[in-house]
Amino acid sequence: MHKKIILCTLLLCLSAMAFAQNKKEPKTVAEVLDHSLTSLEKEFVPAAEAMPADKYDYAPTAGEFKGVRTFGLQVRHVAAVNYALGAALLGEKPPVDLGKDENGADSLTSKEAIVKYAQDSFAYLHKALLTVNDKNIVAPIKSPWGEGNVTRLYLVNLALSHPFDHYGQMVEYLRLNSIIPPASR
Repeated sequence: MHKKIILCTLLLCLSAMAFAQNKKEPKTVAEVLDHSLTSLEKEFVPAAEAMPADKYDYAPTAGEFKGVRTFGLQVRHVAAVNYALGAALLGEKPPVDLGKDENGADSLTSKEAIVKYAQDSFAYLHKALLTVNDKNIVAPIKSPWGEGNVTRLYLVNLALSHPFDHYGQMVEYLRLNSIIPPASR
């Protein structure tokens, strides 16, 4: 677990260095984090939009795929966790139903509703990341999963790594349906 946190921290630092090479250098920790989230969002949301609505219930069946989330549930799950992490960073209750197993509300069934849920979750997470600064980044805060206290840095690392776990699965689902992910076009 500590290796993952160190790796994520290293990735954040590398992201910050890459961002600094752009025209506008980040001035704050929050700007670096927000930039990293924007980069992630620019891959995740277009992938969610690329899958046709009639394939949102798709999950692979050949091989060891019994019980995996459908494409739509992958998107809903990431959005629900975004909300959980954002709420913890902001010190408030999640503003939406996180659903069973953090899969979002069961009422989210259409592609349009699921994509909007994801987009809104990223907006909420941006708001939360903008509250992180060099003074509070390692201060203890309540874990969103009742595991005692964690740091904002831990939650930020999770917020910036967790979606990519599911993005990788979404890419496979897209390709298994003969769709080239937007980031690969």
